[in-house]
Amino acid sequence: VLLIMLIITIPVQTHAVKLDMPQATPPATDAPPPPSVELEIDFDGTYIWNGEAISRDVMKYRFQQAAKEDQQPEFHIRPNRLVEYKYVAAALADAQRLGVTNIGIVGNEQL
Repeated sequence: VLLIMLIITIPVQTHAVKLDMPQATPPATDAPPPPSVELEIDFDGTYIWNGEAISRDVMKYRFQQAAKEDQQPEFHIRPNRLVEYKYVAAALADAQRLGVTNIGIVGNEQL
């Protein structure tokens, strides 16, 4: 009896809230996307930017320059499976602090 009384007294929730969501505008496809940057981190902590070994200071400078561009390139970070995590974390932290947003880690399928 209490269950039936509870069911009868609960108001039916049939309210609908109308939301005016903004319409997505497709991005302009006139400009080609910028080339992606391959950043490898070797087993000894060496940073390799598109095949060129660079220091961490040079990497920071290049992150800073890429962050200033209108259309940032995609950064594909490929750490060696033997590298210490502190080198990978340093690269990710530098990129984030300097404003780089398109970052992906590739090669994590290595075992």
